[in-house]
Amino acid sequence: MNRGTKTTKDGICRLTQPAGGENLSWSEDSGLELLERDGLYFKDLERTGELLPYEDWRLPAWERAKDLAGRMTVEEIAGLMLYSPHQMVPPAAGGPFTGTFGGKSYEESGAEACAMSDQQKEYLEEEHIRHILLTNVKDAATSARWSNTLQAYAEKLPHGIPVNISSDPRNGAKDSGEEFKSGGSDVSKWPEGLGFAACFDPQVVAQFAHDASLEYRALGITTALGPQIDLCTEPRWMRLVDTLGEECGMTKNLTKAYCDGMQTTEGGRDGWGRDSVNTMVKHWPGGGTGEGGRDAHYAFGQFAVYPGGNFEEHIKPFTEAAFKLDGPTGCAAAVMPYYTVSWGVDVKNGKNVGNSYSEYLIHDLLRGKYGYQGVVCTDWGITGDPDPRIDAFGSRCYGVQNLTEAERHLLAIMNGVDQFGGNSAAAPIIEAYRIGCERYGEQWMRERMELSAARLLKNIFQCGLFEDPYLDPDRSSEIVGCREFCEHGYEAQLKSVVLLKNRKLAQTGETALPLRKGLKVYVPNRSIRASKAFFRSDIPAHLEDPLPDGLSARFGQRVEDPAEADAALVFVESPACNPYSEEDAANGGNGYLPITLQYRPYTAAAARKVSIAGGDPRETFINRSYAGKTNTAYNESDLDNILKCRRLMGDKPVIVCVTANNPMVMSEFETAADGIVVEFGISKAAVLDVVFGNYNPSGRLPVQMPKDMETVERQCEDTALDMEAYVDSEGNAYDYGYGLRYDREV
Repeated sequence: MNRGTKTTKDGICRLTQPAGGENLSWSEDSGLELLERDGLYFKDLERTGELLPYEDWRLPAWERAKDLAGRMTVEEIAGLMLYSPHQMVPPAAGGPFTGTFGGKSYEESGAEACAMSDQQKEYLEEEHIRHILLTNVKDAATSARWSNTLQAYAEKLPHGIPVNISSDPRNGAKDSGEEFKSGGSDVSKWPEGLGFAACFDPQVVAQFAHDASLEYRALGITTALGPQIDLCTEPRWMRLVDTLGEECGMTKNLTKAYCDGMQTTEGGRDGWGRDSVNTMVKHWPGGGTGEGGRDAHYAFGQFAVYPGGNFEEHIKPFTEAAFKLDGPTGCAAAVMPYYTVSWGVDVKNGKNVGNSYSEYLIHDLLRGKYGYQGVVCTDWGITGDPDPRIDAFGSRCYGVQNLTEAERHLLAIMNGVDQFGGNSAAAPIIEAYRIGCERYGEQWMRERMELSAARLLKNIFQCGLFEDPYLDPDRSSEIVGCREFCEHGYEAQLKSVVLLKNRKLAQTGETALPLRKGLKVYVPNRSIRASKAFFRSDIPAHLEDPLPDGLSARFGQRVEDPAEADAALVFVESPACNPYSEEDAANGGNGYLPITLQYRPYTAAAARKVSIAGGDPRETFINRSYAGKTNTAYNESDLDNILKCRRLMGDKPVIVCVTANNPMVMSEFETAADGIVVEFGISKAAVLDVVFGNYNPSGRLPVQMPKDMETVERQCEDTALDMEAYVDSEGNAYDYGYGLRYDREV
């Protein structure tokens, strides 16, 4: 009888089983024994000498998960319901996510880059956490070794439950300051979500999902915190660039391509296997309708509104796509509600509370009407007590500030929530269990907790982690960022670029683009005023070189004097500003400012006089209107650069390259530009390849560019494609789906 082949490398034992058997891997020093049944091998994770149902890989994942959930203590289940804070490998000195090693900083300790921090050991052993959020990592080999270290540590603990490592999106070619993005590890680079939408091709997303899933697994990652499938119907929302667009039909198609590609292992049981990555679609029931464009990471942006009555449209990417996949896995493995208070939506109880705290949204709709059976995980940090300041990163227990932390956990659990993002202490969940036993009886509460445990364990089982959690660092280095995947990503970047304008030049009779290689080009630096970072820390005023490291030398000669240049390349970003002013609040105002999509100072004359939503215990008023107030973009000088280049270049071409994190008012500069290209989070190299004719642009606008800010104020936050689009000097409307191609050979 073929009993398989056993090998040992770097302290990891591996057993390749006969056909039909699952391959096994385990740590050499774990003391783990194998069990033989019917000529096949199984791990004795429980150390009983008997083959228990959860150890039997021949059984369905759900059956195994239910068996193991029934063996766990309440404390162990509570830990399973936690999701660690962000982890950097190794932690950076002075960074937002630190760690210690033997009580010392990483730099002082002399620890290896792949070592577990003191906090990570505590997460696994003391708090029973098995879900770890990985952010930046040194490289693929380090990530693989760190993953192996975690798995070996967990394997020695009761039940031998593996660690489910997760990641925020990490393949974006341009890291955005609007949301903490994961980086490092040299993964292939692709457009941001809106860039995928600009390709108008689900196959591009399918290719990304296939490649990225293999890279994720090579890094040790088995859950993707994405895709972000909110319909971005509010053009001012800071997370708009991460979405798949505002048009529901396209978003549904891209959602299916993303989730199917990530989750499916060819030939796996029900589509699941060693190449699968659980997707956690976000954010139920859609986070793209914040009033005035404000974002719910911050208490000043907690309210989502539906003035157009389109709530049902916003849940369709979930109910008609993520929960009804075309592939064999059938449904997204997990879903994340957003921070927002979905104002006026709860027709049952009339409560305006954060989505995870809403019985109507989670229990009645998500779990009830739409029958979702996967994991529901809150967004990060919703259960803590509120910060005294409205303008703080945190304070997200919206509408339930009067409850204790344990009562908040219990309320969410009763609604159908299984897991709490960013929470690393089990005590509040254990206390919630105690309160639940008093209210509903111990048996009922135990069954409710076991249900969440089984849902969470199922996602670990179906990715094969219980059998084969260990990686080969050398193989990981070969897979992550391999040439094939990088070429796929770069092609997608090129496909996402949108050519908006390409005027014919009077002196040549030819269009301004593409530029001829070898030209002398002038590229002005950008000047950014003092601003606020994502975590609400202060960013001082600074200068930025948009083309560092001599990138332009591949295409032409960069010159410092515009008079010497044959053309000007002006790199800009869409206008960005701060929507809340503590100074205004201190001087008797309400603190709220308009979010502007234009560079010059904007006064909100057409804004609502009375806000739709409002009310916070830290405020003495309800009306959050910013009508009549003025705001100015941090990067107003981007416009100055364009207009200055127009004056200095005379009749020589001025090309504007826009990084669009949001739609923007083009009327301020369009007439001054001979050519305009727009991209949504890609590399400057890809932009230059389009500008200099190495690629004929094929992208199309996935959003509308508004005529003016009055148009923005009059649109409804929840209604797609309801703005009057800007019409340029060439007669072209910058509407959804618009995009030019070069009309001459490139």
